[in-house]
Amino acid sequence: MRIVFMGTPDFAVPSLKGLLEKGYEVAAVVTQPDRPKGRKRELTPPPVKAFALERGLPVLQPERMRAPEAVAAVAEYAPDLIVTAAYGQILPKSVLELPRLGCVNVHGSLLPRYRGGAPIQRSIIDGESVTGVTLMYMAEGLDTGDMIARVEVPITDEDTSGTMFAKLSEAGAELLLEWLPRLADGTAPRVPQDDSLATYAPNLTRDDERLHWERSSRELFNRVRGLHPMAGAFTFLAGEVFKVWGTKAPDASDASLRAEWEAAAPGSVLETGAFGIRVRTGDGSLVLTEVQPAGKKALPAAEYARGARLAPGTVLG
Repeated sequence: MRIVFMGTPDFAVPSLKGLLEKGYEVAAVVTQPDRPKGRKRELTPPPVKAFALERGLPVLQPERMRAPEAVAAVAEYAPDLIVTAAYGQILPKSVLELPRLGCVNVHGSLLPRYRGGAPIQRSIIDGESVTGVTLMYMAEGLDTGDMIARVEVPITDEDTSGTMFAKLSEAGAELLLEWLPRLADGTAPRVPQDDSLATYAPNLTRDDERLHWERSSRELFNRVRGLHPMAGAFTFLAGEVFKVWGTKAPDASDASLRAEWEAAAPGSVLETGAFGIRVRTGDGSLVLTEVQPAGKKALPAAEYARGARLAPGTVLG
């Protein structure tokens, strides 16, 4: 069974690694083109490319998978099966029809919920307590294909997108390897998705990253950890971007405001101390534990507040 693997970020690496360790023939790897990264904007290969080159695998990096020359390049490897995991492009019908066993995708949600490009981040932002991975046959729509199997993975208050990416990438690799023998012999199930239950997880925008302090403490807490460690959540302080990388999980004490805090506008700094920075929210307060002022490195919120002499009454927004 000749496999062409398509994936781009760290999420996809365990699936590719698992295929190789189990002795499957990976004929080629398809990934996104190298992109500029970091402050110096240096051209950087995606994690899947770096791993594939370490293992001596051929790598294709088409800008557009729909381009005829890209389809032809994949066809030259005569795949029996195409496996994708967070590749980042929708495959055209011409690619879906190439392998005799079809194309399967390792998707980071419990379909039909959270179809789209940011299922892990948005499940955390939405406050879900459980997510998972779905192994599915690919179709022309956005994550609409028949399902083969799913596995659930809990989300705790300590989890961020970073920790969930790691957990789900390993769970996805295990699920793929568990079902590959049945994909090979044609006995894997095909369970249609119930489109009436579908929800969507579009890629995050700049506005998704901004903290709106009139929202509840729990909503803000979920947003911060859902954006960590990728883009990060932000607000404004004195007209400059002020990133928030960590907060304390809100509890009943955060909803109990002192009388002098009741009239404070959402976004107002209520107090600072060794615990961090307490900020007024729509239903109480939220303690910031890690922040990053413009042009500086991230640091504990208590350290920043002490050094900047951040005064109660300062408004973030």
